[in-house]
Amino acid sequence: MSDSAPTDPFSPEVVAAISRHMNDDHAADNVVICRGLGDQPEATAATMTGMSPAGIEFAATVRDDTVPVVVPWSEPISERAQVRAEVVRMFAEASAALGLEIQGH
Repeated sequence: MSDSAPTDPFSPEVVAAISRHMNDDHAADNVVICRGLGDQPEATAATMTGMSPAGIEFAATVRDDTVPVVVPWSEPISERAQVRAEVVRMFAEASAALGLEIQGH
């Protein structure tokens, strides 16, 4: 019996470390990603809550509510280095979608 769902290649510890980095060092980028690619243009804050084979997961603050947001990867990921590349891509695409200039990235 085989499961057609992709398996998660990342341990909970790796996901926690990536989440901590994103939330501590890139909180503003989280908001841009949720606003530009996560269908939450009114998000005022966003915390990375996890990631799965489907994409990166956030809890976005929208009008005083917390809304779950999943932004899909552009391709399946299986290595930690791919996560960084995907998040950089997401930020660039979200910034372009919002008409923002990217500074310092």
